[in-house]
Amino acid sequence: MSEVKITRDGHVATVELQRGPNNFVDIKLIGEIADAYDTLDADPEIRAIVLASDGKHFSAGANLAERVKDDGDSITQEATRHLYKEAHRLMSSRKPVVAAVQGAAVGAGIGLALSADFRVGSADTRLSANFCRQGYHPGFGTTYTLPRIVGEQKAAWLFYTGARVPGDEAYDMGLLDWLVPSDQIRAKAQEVAAEIAISAPLAVEFTRKTLREGMIEAFRQATYNEAFEQNLLRPTHDFKEGVNAMNERRVPAFKGY
Repeated sequence: MSEVKITRDGHVATVELQRGPNNFVDIKLIGEIADAYDTLDADPEIRAIVLASDGKHFSAGANLAERVKDDGDSITQEATRHLYKEAHRLMSSRKPVVAAVQGAAVGAGIGLALSADFRVGSADTRLSANFCRQGYHPGFGTTYTLPRIVGEQKAAWLFYTGARVPGDEAYDMGLLDWLVPSDQIRAKAQEVAAEIAISAPLAVEFTRKTLREGMIEAFRQATYNEAFEQNLLRPTHDFKEGVNAMNERRVPAFKGY
């Protein structure tokens, strides 16, 4: 693993993304996170995991500007399917995960944050499911995970508008489970993980399995549906316009085709 670092402290492991400052996700990075989780699942000394990032942002999502260059060709479509295959592996991990969400968690980045059992952030944390604002269909299983956490009404609003939710609002709606000062996010996440690690590890693992019954199957089906719709939208004018507008920091001028 070249862009994911594992450190251990007692029964808690930290999996750190090392692609700062933005920590853009792609097949390689998600695959390395899944590999890290597999390694830690096989380590009987580890009972909980902290997912963190080295950089300004937890994850600014996928670098869609690179996808626009591919013009919706078959290579890009295949890459999307492989990205979600790696996401399935990530979601299938057996040990509890606490995400330390600093800065932005946007697009696929919020999807990565929602894959964790718990999330810690600050007033400076920003979360956004901004897919539609970029002329794109939501992805990374967020059509399943986001409504599961905040409810269908709030999820629909977040998807349709791409609203950027500040940390305090995210905490109020359940997107964040703990709200702390910015410089304490990772420490709090490690504290939460350490609290989990006090409990009997097999009991926690089996309880988590019961609580997440059917979740992996639902997540996988959501990504299949998302990939299908994304492949339809990727060649459109609006997708290219949405990504260009985001990169140029302007309001998009969508045409509906």
